[in-house]
Amino acid sequence: MDNSVILLDGGMGQELIRRSGQPPTSLWSSRVMLDNADLVQDLHLDFIKSGAKVIALNNYTATPTRLARDASVDLFAPIHNAAKKAAKLARKKSRISDVMIAGCLPPLVASYKPELAPDSSQCLEQYRNLVAIQKDGIDLILCETLATIREAVAAVTAAREADLPTIVSFTLDDENPEKLRSGESLSNAIDAVMPLDVKAITVNCSMPETVTLAMPILTSLCPIVGGYANGFQSIAPLDAGGTTAGLKARIDLSPTVYAEYALDWANTGAKIIGGCCEVGPNHIAEVNRTLIKAGYDIVSFSSL
Repeated sequence: MDNSVILLDGGMGQELIRRSGQPPTSLWSSRVMLDNADLVQDLHLDFIKSGAKVIALNNYTATPTRLARDASVDLFAPIHNAAKKAAKLARKKSRISDVMIAGCLPPLVASYKPELAPDSSQCLEQYRNLVAIQKDGIDLILCETLATIREAVAAVTAAREADLPTIVSFTLDDENPEKLRSGESLSNAIDAVMPLDVKAITVNCSMPETVTLAMPILTSLCPIVGGYANGFQSIAPLDAGGTTAGLKARIDLSPTVYAEYALDWANTGAKIIGGCCEVGPNHIAEVNRTLIKAGYDIVSFSSL
């Protein structure tokens, strides 16, 4: 894999808000699975056409805790089943056979709020429920945007019980890229999950500059690493159970600029690259072009 990179998709929620013309809600990115699944299928397809070899289920906010707080736990199965169907239909429609579908194990209560994470036993119980509902429709599991070591360990444990290839991805403190948003060190987090037989360790939903600064730590401790950044100016305005309406996108992060960051990550040793919030199909397409022009091969996840 010396010159190989696995290209992930980008962020779903913000792009779906733009395409729908509807205001954001606390469950928007998942609720859309019931209201307009075709919109999700089309976005998956656009990411595939942009070069993504992995697309993730659109189920990020459909955790048991979030549904109980913001909607109803009765939506758990319908949302996940619709998410699996949309991803499968998009892959079939693309006629690109080496695209893989990733399940998603997100923070259980709220993004960027490590102080709200449940204890280890509750985390493991909920992640096992998430794996059980997803595993028949996916090829691998992405444990992402995790801001505490205990959530990461629980998520990876549940994923590996299903014997599915697993990537774990941490979200970092943009003021201190050596630390998770919990204040725990990235090095300690890596040490905690490496023995659990993960395929790769990445960082995500942090600023591109943060990902850049974290990459040498990742490459010094892990054989296969990667990153996928967000395009927010700041995540500070987001409250637990709130919406992304108060978050502003960076105006300087064009597809070309984002691709320059991605090329730097690849040159530093990243083998898995994609995008998170505010990073759309145009960004991924430009990353694809830039990496290929620089001599990298975009390959399937099965190459790992």
